[in-house]
Amino acid sequence: MNDFYFVSLVITALLTGLSAGLFYSYSCSVNLGLGKLADVEYLRAMQEINKAILNPIFFISFMGSIIVLVLATWLSYSGQHVFQFKMLLTATVIYMVGVFGLTVMGNVPLNDALAGFDIGGATANEIAQKRKLFEQPWNKFHAIRTFCSIASFVFTLLSFYKIK
Repeated sequence: MNDFYFVSLVITALLTGLSAGLFYSYSCSVNLGLGKLADVEYLRAMQEINKAILNPIFFISFMGSIIVLVLATWLSYSGQHVFQFKMLLTATVIYMVGVFGLTVMGNVPLNDALAGFDIGGATANEIAQKRKLFEQPWNKFHAIRTFCSIASFVFTLLSFYKIK
């Protein structure tokens, strides 16, 4: 096995692991804490979190995972690395559809709608309604992408099996 291929696998495992860890930790800590907040506090907190997450460190793992998954999958496409290719292709498809695709098609539109909501100018009833329309679907999409990011990470780790 050449060194470049092995390095691509290591970086792929690192970045998919970081993404899985972010989504997992958010699921078992941040979402639980946010769920206990009053409606106004919840919506304000989510507006700020959704702005704060858009930073270079997050994008390195979130978008970088796509790049290195595709690269490692392509590099493994040979008669020599059939098992690795299957594991990495599975990891890539799961990440592209269940993490990236779901984020772009599910969570981001909800985040954008929330960003445009004027909490200060809304009534208590409008605020409660906005939370209801946002929180449940956002958490559902997040749970799916958390599962998919963990699955992608596991398939990436499996690609190390039988390396010669």
